[in-house]
Amino acid sequence: MAVVCSIVPVVLLALQLYSYVIIASAIFSWLYAFNVINPRNQFVGMIGQTLYALTEPVYRPIRNVLPAMGGLDLSPIVVLLLLILIQNLITNLSGCYL
Repeated sequence: MAVVCSIVPVVLLALQLYSYVIIASAIFSWLYAFNVINPRNQFVGMIGQTLYALTEPVYRPIRNVLPAMGGLDLSPIVVLLLLILIQNLITNLSGCYL
């Protein structure tokens, strides 16, 4: 039980950090779509590629399941809700006091 209680905070932290990456990716896509940031800037392109590489493997299966909503992508919202669900399940089922 002590091993599980020492791993649970690390897993919860990783899930929380990934939720921050999803939020950053959504904000970046809005800034890119509305031309607030310069898409030809090398640093901006590097940030965009990194966020895409971190989020697209998770988004792709969800996009295949979700119906087409025009130009609206709901996969980040679904992923955030799933992350919250997983965090709550880990917290409640682990039996560790955080």
